[in-house]
Amino acid sequence: MIVKNYYKILGLETSRVSIEEIKTAYRQAAKKYHPDLNVGDNLAEEKIKDINEAYRTLSVPSSKRKYDRIWNSKFGKGEKAFTRKNDKGAIINMFLGNLEKEEKETKKKNPVKGENVETSIHIGLLEAYFGLEKRISFKNSEGKIKVLSITIPEGILDGEKIRLIGQGKPGKNGGKNGDLLIEIKIDNDRKFKLKGADIYTDLLITPWEAALGTRVSIEGLDEEIKVYIPQGISSGEIIRIPNKGYKINKTARGDLIAEIKIVVPKNLKEAEKKLYQKLEEVSKFNPRNDKK
Repeated sequence: MIVKNYYKILGLETSRVSIEEIKTAYRQAAKKYHPDLNVGDNLAEEKIKDINEAYRTLSVPSSKRKYDRIWNSKFGKGEKAFTRKNDKGAIINMFLGNLEKEEKETKKKNPVKGENVETSIHIGLLEAYFGLEKRISFKNSEGKIKVLSITIPEGILDGEKIRLIGQGKPGKNGGKNGDLLIEIKIDNDRKFKLKGADIYTDLLITPWEAALGTRVSIEGLDEEIKVYIPQGISSGEIIRIPNKGYKINKTARGDLIAEIKIVVPKNLKEAEKKLYQKLEEVSKFNPRNDKK
């Protein structure tokens, strides 16, 4: 790689300049040879490449010191090195070659943390609500099955991740291992469905309970709850029980929402049939004709 006199390219006559002076010289040179001001000028295009290359080297103190040291050792001592006639087009492959080599060696020596590994597991709604100890198995970086025991905290949210430090891919050059990230996916069960922080469930009642109103017990996540069923309630209506849903934080919970399902007996006794027949005779209610 051919490297020219970077100081001269930036319009500087000496290497004894500060980084701020180098930046100022770079801005002036870049403005002078900017492509927008030199349209179609191939020389200007080459100049701007040299200017950028010079700035990248001299604006970093460590690379500037290396450049100065190698330039002076190859082409002269002190400031005379920057005034010689043959400095234009000088080849100092050693500079960038050694710089690149040192950078590669530094990367090899520096500890590098291993990559993280991600996986997911499914747990039940009640398991998520109460928390549990769970054994999981996964393939490690060597393709072997690894079994770990993890603690899933109570009230964990759907999509939340558990981090196991050091259980990911191995690090390099003595670097730490990566981590294992486990995404939790909560599955609904036959009784409860999770929507946000609210818990949905069905509340089965009889036709006469719906008609007359009553008090019934409903099963929540962690307790039995007494609720009042107003008279005349219909299937599909809901009863909302505040603060009995899923955990939001240590003090707050969502709501428990019970949807009414009116269940008609399939095998009526004779006495029950007569009561329904009597009700049919005396009642004027017909939902198909009801305007309200």
